[in-house]
Amino acid sequence: MSPALPEAPEAIRAAIHDWLDRFAACVREVDYHSAYPFWHPRILAFGTVQAVVEGLEPFRDRQWSSVWPKTSDFRFRLDAARVLASADGSMAVAIVPFESTGYHPDGTRFDRPGRTTLALVPNSGEGEPWVAVHSHMSLAKGVPPDSHADRPVKAR
Repeated sequence: MSPALPEAPEAIRAAIHDWLDRFAACVREVDYHSAYPFWHPRILAFGTVQAVVEGLEPFRDRQWSSVWPKTSDFRFRLDAARVLASADGSMAVAIVPFESTGYHPDGTRFDRPGRTTLALVPNSGEGEPWVAVHSHMSLAKGVPPDSHADRPVKAR
C-alpha cells in the first residue's frame, strides 16, 4: 500500500479555501489591484496557452488581462478542492477545479471549466496570511481558449 498524501490540517485547509474564495471574487470583479496581495511579487505562472512568466506585472498583463475581462462568473469548486501541506506547514498546494462563463464572438455563452494548481507559502509580511508562489491554470479539454466579453477593469 502506498503512503497517504500529505493532506493539510484543517486550519491550513480552511485558510486556503478562504484564500481561493476571496481571490475568485477579485476575478469576478476584474479587480487586479485587490488581487495583488494574494501573490508573491516574483510569482512563476503559466496557463493553457501562456508560457511561464515571472513576476506579478507580467502575470497580470499576459494572463489576467487576457481572461478576466473576457469571461464572467469565475468560481473555484471548493467542494472538489484538495489541499496538501508540508509537515511543518511551510508550504501548501491547492489542486482545485474552477468554473466560469465564456463568450463566443456573437455573445452567446459557454461553460468554461478548468483546473488550477497553486503552490502557496505563509506570508511573513503584512496582509494575506498565504501568498501563491506558483500558479498553473488551464482549461478542460475541448473548451474554447478564446472568450470575447469586454468587461471593464475595476481597478488596476
